Amino acid sequence: MIGRVTERLMLLDTASLYFRAYFGVPESVKAPDGTPVNAVRGLVDFITRLVEDRRPTRLVACMDADWRPQFRVDAIPSYKAHRVAEAAGPDEEEIPDTLAPQVPVIEQVLDALGIPRVGVPGFEADDVIGTLAERAGIAVDIVTGDRDLFQLVDDARAIRVLYTVKGVAAHEVIDEAEVLARYGVPASAYADFATLRGDASDGLPGVKGIGDKTAAQLIGEYGDLAGVRAAAADPAAKLTPARRARILEAGAYLDVAPGVVRVVRDVPLPPPAEWDRPLPTEPADPVALDALRRQWGLSGPVHRLLDVLTPRR
Repeated sequence: MIGRVTERLMLLDTASLYFRAYFGVPESVKAPDGTPVNAVRGLVDFITRLVEDRRPTRLVACMDADWRPQFRVDAIPSYKAHRVAEAAGPDEEEIPDTLAPQVPVIEQVLDALGIPRVGVPGFEADDVIGTLAERAGIAVDIVTGDRDLFQLVDDARAIRVLYTVKGVAAHEVIDEAEVLARYGVPASAYADFATLRGDASDGLPGVKGIGDKTAAQLIGEYGDLAGVRAAAADPAAKLTPARRARILEAGAYLDVAPGVVRVVRDVPLPPPAEWDRPLPTEPADPVALDALRRQWGLSGPVHRLLDVLTPRR
């Protein structure tokens, strides 16, 4: 257990947030030496807003130690293939030239503030988030712009998503009722629904001819992916010939896709001492933070964040 049931853990899908900051904050925001720091400043301001609005008692920045894990690529070679930087190599994600240098600065600032960063070799941030949420034992807010994490929503365990697709300030709270309202399936079935539908942004083909509406209908009628596949194999099941044929033709994909779409919930995390701690109320390394603030022109964002982290008297 991470803490008492009265506590709330906030898990940041960090890359999702700093990409949003990079594209949402003008590149004209620069350090004194002229280096763009829009992603750094934007992310710090995002964290400030989230802490101020949601008041978590614990906060973890979850990182992509491997943005395209081999186990997912082995299962579906097209997984995120379109995002690979051709000139950089087969395992490197294409990142804007002026964003890549900001990522180490983001990591240094988080460390100096005392906000834990957790990334696990061979796994994505999604998997770290899934594992921390699984182990939490307290309420969890998952901050992301990635709807794949809707599969983790669980009202009984007070796990919800703060969905930032419209911006951090205008984030939407996704609970089980909201998943059902949007997609017509319970959150527990979202991964099966997403497997059937596919996701071009992740290089997942889905089943040909099956979109959101049909995927939801099939899940509603047959319960889960296994039930849908069993119905397709049963001549007595009430499936149209076209749907039956498409599901059966997609058998090889459906054999492996669930292991790609489903978030891993048992990754080998670092020792709890590295991440299981209360929200910092003062910088972990004030000297380093001061140097970073001066070098990168971050005085405003850093001071605003420290103001919301400092206990009110």
